[in-house]
Amino acid sequence: MRRGDAAVDVQGDPGVPDCRNGWAYLAWLVRCQPWRGVAGAVLSSVWMVLMAMAPYLLSKAVDEGLEPGDTAALVGWTAALTVVGASNSWVSIMRHRTMTRLRMDAYFRTIKVTVGQAVRLGDALPRRTGTGEVVTIGVGDVHTIAQALTVIGPGVGSVVVYVFVAGLLLAVSPLLAAVVLLGMPLVAVLVVPLMARLRGAEGEYRERQGTLTARIGDLAGGLRVLNGLGGKSLFADGFRRDSGRLREQGYRVGSSASWLQSLGVGLPRLFLAAVTWLAVREAVQGKLTVGELVSVYGYVAVLVGPVAFLVDMGYELSRGVVAADRVVRLLRLEPDPDTGTAEAPAEAAVLHDPGSGVRVRPGRLTALVGARAPELTALVDRLGRLGPTDVSWGGVRLDTIPLAQVRARILVADNEADLFAGPLREVVGGRGDPGPERLRAAVRAAAADDIVQGLADGLDAPVTAQGRSLSGGQRQRVRLVRALLADPEVLLAVEPTSALDAHTEAAVAERLRAARSGRTTVVTTTSPLVLDHADTVLYLVDGKLAATGRHRELLEREPGYRALVARDAEDTEDAEDTEEVVR
Repeated sequence: MRRGDAAVDVQGDPGVPDCRNGWAYLAWLVRCQPWRGVAGAVLSSVWMVLMAMAPYLLSKAVDEGLEPGDTAALVGWTAALTVVGASNSWVSIMRHRTMTRLRMDAYFRTIKVTVGQAVRLGDALPRRTGTGEVVTIGVGDVHTIAQALTVIGPGVGSVVVYVFVAGLLLAVSPLLAAVVLLGMPLVAVLVVPLMARLRGAEGEYRERQGTLTARIGDLAGGLRVLNGLGGKSLFADGFRRDSGRLREQGYRVGSSASWLQSLGVGLPRLFLAAVTWLAVREAVQGKLTVGELVSVYGYVAVLVGPVAFLVDMGYELSRGVVAADRVVRLLRLEPDPDTGTAEAPAEAAVLHDPGSGVRVRPGRLTALVGARAPELTALVDRLGRLGPTDVSWGGVRLDTIPLAQVRARILVADNEADLFAGPLREVVGGRGDPGPERLRAAVRAAAADDIVQGLADGLDAPVTAQGRSLSGGQRQRVRLVRALLADPEVLLAVEPTSALDAHTEAAVAERLRAARSGRTTVVTTTSPLVLDHADTVLYLVDGKLAATGRHRELLEREPGYRALVARDAEDTEDAEDTEEVVR
């Protein structure tokens, strides 16, 4: 798609969606492109009306040219039929092009507002909704919503041609016109209850699909942990039960959908048979000419498509409303309230967490050590304001400072942070252009030189989503490169070297201290290689500060610290011995 095409402008502002309900959201998508909607409706109406004109012209050619043997009239009506057919081919192309652009606009507009909402929610997103819900919206709902907007073009055209054909039949036979006009209300009586049933089944199916998708993500992300704890079979049993329920619900959705689609195919054919039978009876009685009989059959044959489409349109629209309801539900979520009005400290200042007693002095490399990793992660979240917090920064409560100021100066670098797909240069550089010198320095500080050198295209090599094309240690170093390039005033890094071998970990520890000289850096770790380079080590027991000092000091005077770190030291020695054997 061309960048300049307004229908697929992925860079423009999508606007403010109407989030009252699914119907309102679909209407907003139409209002965002009114001229394209009008053009689609007009072109579709002209396309179908011209198709209905063909039987009329054919009947004239039979009655005025073929039957009386008038060659001139036959040629004239045949020429008119050819012109109408050729013109309708062009109209059909323009209709299809317009409707494709309308659907693509709705598709990309929904993606943009959904992604924008995810960014707006930030770290509150996982607490507000499940990962599976967001994934299912991006994978399926956006397509369903775009497809539902087909009602704007062929939907309007079907209604117009239906009325137009009824008018043509009125001039031929009032009885046939009455049958045609009464046909659609009969179809609606049969179809509307099925649409309501389908919408309910579809909504329940989507709920379970989102839950199951979240379970798949959890399973993929924690398979090793589950296997190590012996819980893989238990999780698999739960997944098997949920997928079985989803399958049964899918059967119910399929049952309703199959009835709708069967009616969409069968009713128009019955309709055609009934009207044709009546027309033949009137022709036998001499009330219709041969040409009129041909035209009646042609009119009804033309109506088969619109009537079938109106049934199918109800099906697509019902599914579209269900999908739009789920998008609206996501768009209604609100981020954590940000009512801060206090000014952040003008200069580097102490971060103090009263709950644990931790004080992080500015301009130093501080290590947080504890036996329970979740407690340290929770502490980092409080220090970085990734949730409720009573941390103070330079004497000012962190939650009273506008969040934008906090995010601009304090960065939490999680060792499981997402990695987006794209060239490695963009993955680590983000929105900015760090320049070759800064990029080279950050790569070296994270000991990631071998990653760049090992890729065929270096920094321009593509990286898959979540860095699946990289090993665990490589992903960890890529995340560290990204954090260093951000160059925050305060960097809070969670286990930045946990997946690295001893040699690489030692290099990262030494280079990180140099790269962040004069800046506040906090790391959670139990690695002696990292702790030996820290300016200050804060040892926590049960989430509370138990001791403060340098690494070697704490080894001498804190038995608990010594026991905790010694286990990591033994692991490091084992890794070094393994490397020697491999060499």
